[in-house]
Amino acid sequence: MKLYPINVGNFKLDGGAMFGVVPKSIWNKTNPANKNNMIDIASRCLLIEDGNRLILIDTGMGTKQSERFFNYYYRWGTDSLDGALATHGFCREDVTDVFLTHLHFDHCGGCVQWNSDKTAYEIAFKNATFWSNEDHWKWATNPNKRERASFLTENIMPIEASGRLKHIPVPHKDILHNTSLGFDVFFANGHTDKQMIPMISYKGKTICFMADLLPTVGHISVPFVMGYDTRPLLTLDEKERFLKLAADKNYYLLLEHDAHNELITVKHTEKGVRLNNIHHFNNLF
Repeated sequence: MKLYPINVGNFKLDGGAMFGVVPKSIWNKTNPANKNNMIDIASRCLLIEDGNRLILIDTGMGTKQSERFFNYYYRWGTDSLDGALATHGFCREDVTDVFLTHLHFDHCGGCVQWNSDKTAYEIAFKNATFWSNEDHWKWATNPNKRERASFLTENIMPIEASGRLKHIPVPHKDILHNTSLGFDVFFANGHTDKQMIPMISYKGKTICFMADLLPTVGHISVPFVMGYDTRPLLTLDEKERFLKLAADKNYYLLLEHDAHNELITVKHTEKGVRLNNIHHFNNLF
């Protein structure tokens, strides 16, 4: 097995929305905002090369939306999905599986693209199976008013129409072992219903792809919860339990949305779990 973290694009989001009730005077120290209160956000995905399989975890927001849509998110930098794949010698046709932590547009938008004459949408990974879970799929396709703007029909329904959608079984416990994709999954319900956090055994370590359970280094403190979370009190509990486990077992946490910090470990302190070390994946593995 080989792992390749890939950045498929950068954008900006409102810092206040990203940190909920936490004052700017505090979060601005770790996630400095520009004059418009916007902070740097990455779309960091993960490629898993395992035998004949090439698994892509999340896809970023894609490129098919209108300029008006993208103007809300202030895209910056030159990173792209195709460029990131090519860096490691791959293309979209090589991807055999696309695993979606959840179906918010910045995590699954890259699954779908325009066809050649822009008359219809088509899946962007023609040889891939797409993985969600049934509970979250139902949640996303019948969205509540709070999340409706994040669950875009054009990102979701073409996947189902392709006939290539499969669901990970939802267990009674938090961690599902021995998925058919070769890694475990931690189910978290605070951000959105049945978000899936992959936990991958790699070279004697456990790599956890944190999605929106821990977006950036600045969110390690348990009360630092995004304003986007649908059940913030549940996020408090889930994040605290996960971070304690990560500190106990020295998990390596791969941050999907931190534009400047790729991989971290955490430790127990008198103030709770805090940052231990920041790593560069390629230097460590």
